[in-house]
Amino acid sequence: MTLEVRGGAWRVDGTVVLDDVDLTVPVGTVTGLLGPNGSGKSTLLRLVAGVGGSLPGRASGAGTVRWRGVDLLALRPRDRARRVALVEQDARTEVDLSVRDAVALGRTPHRSRWAVDSAADVAAVDAALAAVELTALADRRFGTLSGGERQRVHLARALAQEADLLLLDEPTNHLDIQAQLTALRLVQGSAGAGSTAVVALHDLNLAAAHCDHVVLLSRGRVVAAGPVADVLVPEVIDPVYGVTTTVLRHPVTDRPVLAFAATSPSALPSVPA
Repeated sequence: MTLEVRGGAWRVDGTVVLDDVDLTVPVGTVTGLLGPNGSGKSTLLRLVAGVGGSLPGRASGAGTVRWRGVDLLALRPRDRARRVALVEQDARTEVDLSVRDAVALGRTPHRSRWAVDSAADVAAVDAALAAVELTALADRRFGTLSGGERQRVHLARALAQEADLLLLDEPTNHLDIQAQLTALRLVQGSAGAGSTAVVALHDLNLAAAHCDHVVLLSRGRVVAAGPVADVLVPEVIDPVYGVTTTVLRHPVTDRPVLAFAATSPSALPSVPA
C-alpha cells in the first residue's frame, strides 16, 4: 500500500496553485518534495493532511488522497490525525506552553478531551523529546526558544503523535548544519521503523543525501518523480531551476552531490506547461 494523490488541484482567489497532481509515494520511504518557491510544495502537503481548507483567500480544491487504501479526506479530523502528522514551515504555538506541553499536543488524537495523560502518553512524549535532544529543555517556555529549538519541538510533537505518515514542510528551517543532519537522520530512522515521510526541502543536496524517492514540482505540477539518481540529474533540474547542474558522487556514500552555476536568462530552456 502507498500514499496516492490523484487529480490533486488547488486554486486560491482564482490562481492555480496545484494543477491535476498525480503522486505515488512508496511506503517506508523518505520522499523529498522539491521545487522552486511557489511550486506548490506546502499546499500539496496541506492537501494530503486534509487542512487545505484553512489556506487564506477564496480557496477551492479537488482530488483524492488515499493512504494504505484509506480515503484520508473522508475521515473525521481526529481519525485522520491518528494516521497523518503535519509539521508546517511556520508552525506556531499561540499559548506559551512549556516544551513538554507543546510536544504533548501530539497526543491529542489518542485521548478523550478531559482525560489525564496515560502512561503511554508520557512515554511517547519522553521518547520524542529524547529523539530531538530536548529533554533538558522540557520545562522551558516555548516562547523563550530559538528558531531552531522551536523547529525541533514541532518535530517532536509529530513524533509523539505516532502517526505512520509524516508530512514535514522544511523541517531543516532555522537549523544549523549539525541539527539539519540530525533531523533528517531522525526522519530516516522513523521510516526505517515503519513510518513513511514526505519532506518538502529547498536544499537539493540534503534531498540527495537523505531521501529514497523524490518528487519535483514546478508551477503546481509534477515534473518528475522517482529514485534520487533518476530525478536529480541536469536534464530534469536545469529547466526547472534555471541553473546548470554538475552531478558528482559522494566519496563515502556514492550518493549524488550537486554543484550549480547560474544560467543567463536568454539561455534558459522553457519549462513544460
